[in-house]
Amino acid sequence: MRTISVVTCFLLLLSGSSISCAASTSSSSQEEVPPPREDVDPSLTEVWEPEPAKIDPGNAAEAPSDAIVLFDGTDLSEWEGEDGPPAWEVRDGVLTVVPETGTLRTKRAFGDVQLHLEWRTPTEIVGEGQGRGNSGVYLMDLYEVQILDSYDNRTYSNGQAGSIYKQFIPEVNASRPPGEWQSYDIIFSAPRFDTSGALVRPATMTVLHNGVLIQNHVTLLGPTAYRGEPEYKAHAANLPLTLQDHTNPVSFRNIWVRELED
Repeated sequence: MRTISVVTCFLLLLSGSSISCAASTSSSSQEEVPPPREDVDPSLTEVWEPEPAKIDPGNAAEAPSDAIVLFDGTDLSEWEGEDGPPAWEVRDGVLTVVPETGTLRTKRAFGDVQLHLEWRTPTEIVGEGQGRGNSGVYLMDLYEVQILDSYDNRTYSNGQAGSIYKQFIPEVNASRPPGEWQSYDIIFSAPRFDTSGALVRPATMTVLHNGVLIQNHVTLLGPTAYRGEPEYKAHAANLPLTLQDHTNPVSFRNIWVRELED
């Protein structure tokens, strides 16, 4: 016997058809009832291995126990300058850009990471647009998240605080006033290249600014480019993190990173 659905049967009856569908609809509805699951052992879907490693998450002012602390307020032993020892100032637990002394790079190289850093633009407001409280943090020395005083300072949207510079506008402006501490929490997945140098998987990034999601797992178009469009070129799997000297005395504290597995 041909089986027809309940909906089809209803339409046939409305049209005045003489087809009897009582038996077929009964059969069809019986077939559509999912089998009972009470007899399925729930332990069959329990996964016990591997067991996640236990860490101490710390508090708001501390790094997790499995993090690499890059700056704890005491020294710059994890950093180097462009042409030698770092020249930025460390005072009272705070690291501050000394204008025109060059960027800082980590001595260690990283790929996929969770990065936390806290930053503060100067209380004294000087300049406007890109000239006010400007710095940046570069993942792999190539992919920049902009640091800027964007509390009341209009500039191009893909260059304000929280932007992935010249690529992605932040979903909201979560900036605090100048002189107040702010935080970035960044999840970064490095790009992958094959042995010929061709791109296999682009980089991705998620950014929280002061605890607010502003970049939601965006796919990067390539390394940061000030002029023109970004374009991927094969590079090492691990490269340093960089803090930018953009001639403004921006300050930093509590910088740590967790290396992530693919």
